[in-house]
Amino acid sequence: METQSTEKRETISKDVVQKPKRNKVFPIILLLLIIAGAWFGISKYIHGQHHEETDDAQVEANISPVIPRVSGYVAEVRVKDNQRVHKGDTLLILDQRDLKLKLEQAQAALATAQSNLGVARTTTTAAKSNIATSQASIGTINAQIEAAKINSWRANQDYDRYANLIKDHSVTQQQYEQALAAKQTAEQQLRILEEQKNQATSQTSSVTSQSGATASQIRVAGSIIKQRQVEVDEAQLNLSYAIITAPADGLVSKVNVQPGQFLQAGQSLFSIVLNDDLWVVANFKETQFDKMKIGQKVIVHVDAFPGHEFEAKLASFSPATGARFALLPPDNASGNFVKVVQRVPVRIEFTKADDSLVKQLRPGMNVDVDVNL
Repeated sequence: METQSTEKRETISKDVVQKPKRNKVFPIILLLLIIAGAWFGISKYIHGQHHEETDDAQVEANISPVIPRVSGYVAEVRVKDNQRVHKGDTLLILDQRDLKLKLEQAQAALATAQSNLGVARTTTTAAKSNIATSQASIGTINAQIEAAKINSWRANQDYDRYANLIKDHSVTQQQYEQALAAKQTAEQQLRILEEQKNQATSQTSSVTSQSGATASQIRVAGSIIKQRQVEVDEAQLNLSYAIITAPADGLVSKVNVQPGQFLQAGQSLFSIVLNDDLWVVANFKETQFDKMKIGQKVIVHVDAFPGHEFEAKLASFSPATGARFALLPPDNASGNFVKVVQRVPVRIEFTKADDSLVKQLRPGMNVDVDVNL
């Protein structure tokens, strides 16, 4: 018993004398974590003092809608989904038969108007000839009237002499009656010629009025020809619209058009994405605008190409916040006002033209934007 107690006391005394060993790895790891955290926090603070970032950004491009200018049935579709097209390439062809009939109808109306103009010109020429004939007839009648006046004067003189001589029975009754008949005949001839002159003058006035009317018909016919020519041009233009071509180079979106489908004028069919000119629209908070200026360097990170930095520059600022251009812009009443930080769209343009990945971007892709202040 004494031996066991002695061994027990010796074991306890050895455990008391021995000190526990300390782990030296944990303090080192803790120190490294503190240093890394401090470095990360300081670097983020310094970066935040000279940069503005946002992930509320996307790639944008010009998108041109394909819209028919005339109504009609689709005769042929010459493009497929996602196909690359060039400016002037034929996309769709509409049925042209109705448009060709309208063109022929307009051309026939134009030919009729031109024929009416020719008839009006011929009538005017004939009227002018009649005016000249009437004027010449008036001149002839005037000469005849002068001669008739002379005959009437001579007949009156002879009659006066015979009237005096018959009283003295110096002439016979037959001679007196012959002088009286000659006097009456000369006077009657003069009245007839004067009436003919009046008729010729009236006819000349009528022909002159007719000539003026036919001249007006020429002007009217000329105006109708212009109107018919406009109708022909319009019909030709509408016929050309039956062939729908690409407005610019780009990629075709999903084509929701089939042969035989009826299209209304102004109906949006599909779109062509003009991806030769791409840019980024970043929506920065209004509190980030105090140091941002046009021309500052921008680094763009695209989610589709991780690890690649696209070089760009700040091009312009939107004239209003994005909410102002919404379909229903917010207009809070004074009693229900809740202040919300607004975002302003900023246009960012790529500057490195030789970057092949820029051409592979598609509108709507999400990007992260870092503006160097």
